[in-house]
Parts: sequence; C-alpha cells; structure tokens
Amino acid sequence: MTHHIAMLPGDGVGTEIIGEAEKLLGALQERYGLEIELERAEIGGAAVDAQGAPLPEGTLALARAADAVLLGAVGGPKWDGEARARRPETGLLGIRRELGLFANLRPAILFPELADASTLKRELVAGLDLMIVRELTGGIYFGEPRGIETDADGRRRGFNTLVYSEAEVERIARRAFEIAARRGGRLCSVDKANVLEVSQLWREVVEQVGSEYPGVELSHMYVDNAAMQLVRAPRQFDVIVTGNMFGDILSDCAAMLTGSIGMLPSASLDEAGKGMYEPVHGSAPDIAGEGVVNPLATLLSVAMMLRYTLDEGALADRVERAVGAVLGDGLRTADIGGGRSAVSTSAMGDAVVAALDRAPAA
Repeated sequence: MTHHIAMLPGDGVGTEIIGEAEKLLGALQERYGLEIELERAEIGGAAVDAQGAPLPEGTLALARAADAVLLGAVGGPKWDGEARARRPETGLLGIRRELGLFANLRPAILFPELADASTLKRELVAGLDLMIVRELTGGIYFGEPRGIETDADGRRRGFNTLVYSEAEVERIARRAFEIAARRGGRLCSVDKANVLEVSQLWREVVEQVGSEYPGVELSHMYVDNAAMQLVRAPRQFDVIVTGNMFGDILSDCAAMLTGSIGMLPSASLDEAGKGMYEPVHGSAPDIAGEGVVNPLATLLSVAMMLRYTLDEGALADRVERAVGAVLGDGLRTADIGGGRSAVSTSAMGDAVVAALDRAPAA
C-alpha cells in the first residue's frame, strides 16, 4: 500500500525542516521499503504571497486526499499587517477545521542526553515522558460571536466566546483515555471549573467517559495549578487532557522542560486517525535561511506520523532510536547547547539518516 503524504513547508524555517523530513522519508523508502508518494503545496504566508490566500483550494484538496499531512510552520512579521482572512495563522486554523483535526497530541519526552539542557534541575526532569492531549477545533479560538465593536462614545470593546458542546468534550476525553490506557494508566483533566461554566460541563463529561475506563486513574486540576505543577514536579503527569487555549499554553510550557522547543513534535488527528504532523516551534523567522534550525522536532513528527497514521510502528521506533543515537554521539544544534561546535540543520538531518542502520527494528 502506497502512503500519499502532503508536504506543506509554509513559512520561515518551514522549507528547511521539511527538506530534512523528505530526506528521512527517502531513506526509509530506499532502505526499508516504505511505500510513499510526497507532494508539496503552499500554505500560510507563502500561499498569501503566491496565491492570495493562506489556505488555497488546491492545498486543501491535496490535504483531504492525502493519507497524512506533514507541515513545516506558518507565520511571520511580514504578514502582521494583513487582514485576518489573509493572515497565515488563518490558514493553519482553517486546515485543522476542514480536516476535522480535533485531537492534538503533544509529547514532552526528555532524552537522557539532554537532561542538563532543561531549564529545570536534572533531578526534576530526568525520565520525563508525558503526553498533552489538546482539543483543537473548539473552544475560544473558534467560538462565535467574536470581534471588536465600537460603542456610541467611540470606545472599542473586544470579545470572544468560549464554548464547548458535550459531544466535543466526549470525543477528546475518549481519545485521551485510550492513550492513557496504553501508557501509564493515569489521566489528568485540566480545566477552570471553579469559575467557568464551560469547565464545569467539561469536568462532568470527562468523569462520565472515565467510567468506561476503570483501568485509568482520573484526576482533575485547575489550569493555574497545572502550570505551577509542570515546573514544580513534572514527572507526576502521564497524560494531560485539556481544552484548546489551556492546551496551547501548557504544551509550550511543557516543551521547555525538555531543553528546547526545537525537540518537540506534535500530531493532530481526526476521528479516523488521519493526521497532520508538525513541530511545535513555529516559523522562527529570525533564523530562517541560516541553516541552523533544529530539525529533530520535525523528524520526530515523522516518527509520530509513522506510528499514529501509517501503522509503521517499527519504523517509528527506528527513527526515534536514531535521534537518540545522534544525541548520544554528542551532536547538538545551537538551541540544545551546541555552542561553537553546533552542527547545521542539514548535518543533523544527515546524522539521523546515517544512524537509522544503527537502530535495529524491535
């Protein structure tokens, strides 16, 4: 079976990291028989410049037809002055919505070799392995009404709507319980139920779904406490499930526990398991084109794609072990302590490809 993958480089460093992903996928195809077809399309600011819209119809059609989507990054100050409909981020939100990608998986795994690169003490983060499951297509980012209005006195008021339906909460909770059941069997649901009616509903529905998973230990935590606990004792968490905005914030907080946001992959899945995969670090326009961006988050996103959508678990393990082997060899990009000896984006990608043969399949 041939896997059709839509490659969307996007903006900033997106072209560089997608190039390394293509290199890795090519090696998997040549050496291990992975049957794939790759096709590129534009999204974000690059699509605005070339086609006048951040999510062109051709890109959306390709993404819908593909078995999986691999995204680089979108956005940058070049497009800050654009109307909302033409902003790069509108393209990202649009493709998530149009593909029904409601479940965002953001692992925070600390490779042993990078324990000293974390901003926290080694004894707090060594062995860290947590998964944040973020609801991605609802909540305040999509709620209506929204906007900025002007009153009779000429004073402006901005407003957004935080809303979740029972069905939306149920499906993300179910996905989180399923993931927790395959991991350490512990799920922490994060909300703000002490002040928000939406969170009160969230908590009630999560508890209802939890009754179907007696093997998973369910706990609840307010989001402000969760943020504190992530930096106080992060290893207490196995799987965290939360809404769109809370998950956006907490996942970036968790990313720094691993030493660099440049190490963090992510997956966004629909109800059938089709996914869009991307690093969490963004377009990094300040270093775009310099060949210094860390490609490991993107290569680990490829591993997630192999595992969650393409059903190629053995190859996913091989890629992850190859990344660990390269770090064990002492190779570092600038963001993970490379200093004057930091390797380039392409050199790190080459090293991972070379290390694939040192990572035998399980």
